[in-house]
Amino acid sequence: MKLLTYNFLTSKCIRGVKVGFPLKLKIVEKKEVSSDFNSEFIVRMIPRLDWGAIKLAANHIGTELPDTIPEDISSDSETLQKIHHVLMEVDIVEGSLECPETGRVFPITDGIPNMLLNEDEV
Repeated sequence: MKLLTYNFLTSKCIRGVKVGFPLKLKIVEKKEVSSDFNSEFIVRMIPRLDWGAIKLAANHIGTELPDTIPEDISSDSETLQKIHHVLMEVDIVEGSLECPETGRVFPITDGIPNMLLNEDEV
């Protein structure tokens, strides 16, 4: 699972959950893969990101991002490359995602998050 995907996952479908985001990320195994850097894509994605969640995920993988998005982000090549690394080059192979409101854990197996709910959760 790419961390770009993580940014869009929520447990809001669980009965009684109001927000369900950001999910708590636990990484058991990750791998890094090379990906061509496209600064335009990253700049276009930034407004769609929950910066706090991405910053927290970046910390889990050992990458430091600024506390806030720099105003001149399109010209900040170093930060754009760090964001690219976090979003596009890190694959979570094994781990879990936890709902912040219910504690429900969703496993990540072979890079695929299992977000299926039980009948009693819908």
